[in-house]
Amino acid sequence: MTEAKLISTLNEENLSHFSKTYVPSRLLLGPGPSNAHPEVLNALSLNPIGHLDEAYISLMSDVQQLLRYTWQCSNRLTLPMSGTGSAAMEASIANFIEEGEKILIAKKGYFGDRLVDMATRYKAALSVIEKPWGEAFSYEEIKYEIETKKPAIFAIVHAETSSGVLQPLDGIGDICKKNNCLFLVDAVTSLGALELLIDEWNIDLAYSCSQKGLSCPPGLSPFTMNNRAEDKLSSRKTKVPNWYLDLSLLNKYWGSDRVYHHTAPVNMNFAIREGLRLIANEGLENVWKRHNTNAKKLWSGLESLGMELHVSKDYRLPTLTTVKIPPAVDGDGFRNHLLRNFGIEIGNGLGELSGKVWRIGLMGYNSSEDNVDRLLNLFDTELKKYSIFESSTF
Repeated sequence: MTEAKLISTLNEENLSHFSKTYVPSRLLLGPGPSNAHPEVLNALSLNPIGHLDEAYISLMSDVQQLLRYTWQCSNRLTLPMSGTGSAAMEASIANFIEEGEKILIAKKGYFGDRLVDMATRYKAALSVIEKPWGEAFSYEEIKYEIETKKPAIFAIVHAETSSGVLQPLDGIGDICKKNNCLFLVDAVTSLGALELLIDEWNIDLAYSCSQKGLSCPPGLSPFTMNNRAEDKLSSRKTKVPNWYLDLSLLNKYWGSDRVYHHTAPVNMNFAIREGLRLIANEGLENVWKRHNTNAKKLWSGLESLGMELHVSKDYRLPTLTTVKIPPAVDGDGFRNHLLRNFGIEIGNGLGELSGKVWRIGLMGYNSSEDNVDRLLNLFDTELKKYSIFESSTF
C-alpha cells in the first residue's frame, strides 16, 4: 500500500495552530436566535443514543405531549420537524398544496414574502393581500377575501418578526371552516411566549421554531395539524413533491409505528423536551404574562428616553419590538458598539425596514426584567455617543 498524500488548502504548520472552538459570551436581544436556557444546554450536551432506542422513543412521546400543551391542542400529528422554522413552513406548503390549487396569503412583512415564494415554487394558484410593514389585517378584510376568493388554504403570520406586528387571529378559523379552507398560521415568534390557542381558534396547521419562545438552539421546527388537515393530506391526487418533508412518511416515524424515516437530531430533541418541560413547570399563562410584562416595561422605557416605536400599541408584538432609528443616529454604529463592547446583540431592520429600525427581542429565557433594565441603561448612556451631529438630540 502506497503512502497517501493528503491535500490541504493550508500548509501543515498552520494546521497545528487551530485552537479549540471558542465562542464569545453574548446576550442575544435581537430577532433570534435567543439565548438557550442553561438547563436546555445541559440536556443538549447529554450523550446521544440511537434514534430507534426504546429510551429515545419514550422521549419522543414526551416531546409530543409537551408540544400539545404548548400549542394548546389535542392534534394527533404534532411533532418537531428536523430543521429550522423554514423547514416546517415549507412542509406546510409542500404537503397541502397541489399544482393549481388556490392559496391566499396575507402579507405584511418579510416572512409573508417567504410564504409567497414557497407557494409559487410548488405551483399554487396564488392570491396575495398586503398591508404596509407595521400594520395588521382586520377581521373584516380577511373575511371578505376568503369568502370572495374561496382558497383551499389561507395563510398568515401571527407574529411578524420583520415588522414587530402581532396579528389578531380571533374568528379567522371559523370563517375558514365555513368556507372549506384550511387555516395556516406561522407562529415562529409566538409559540411558547404569547397566547396561542390552536384548538379554540380553529387553526388547522401551524409551525414554529425552537430558538425563540422555547429557549432552545435553532434546529427543530414544531408543527401541528388537525383532522381537517389530515383529511386533505390523505386525499392528495399526487405524491408530496418533497421527500424529506413528506408528512405522510414522517407520520409513520412519529406515529405509533415508529418506522424509520431519517436520522433524527437526537440531542436537539433532548433540548426541546427540556425547553418544553420548563414552560410546563412555569405554566403557560405565567409565561405569557412574563413576556407581556417585560415588553411593556421595555416600551415604556424606550419612549421615556425619547425613542419612537414603529408599531402602534394595538398591534405591537411583545416578543419583538421595532424601534425607529433617530435620524441623527448612526444605527449600525450603535448596534455594533453594543455587541463589541457589551456583548449585547440587537437586530437591524429587515427588508424594507433595513436601516430604519432596530429589532429588539425578548423571547423565552431572555424575557426578563434584568435584561430590560440592562438594555435601557445602555440606550440611556451610550446612544448619545452615536449621534451623527454632536449637538443633535433625538
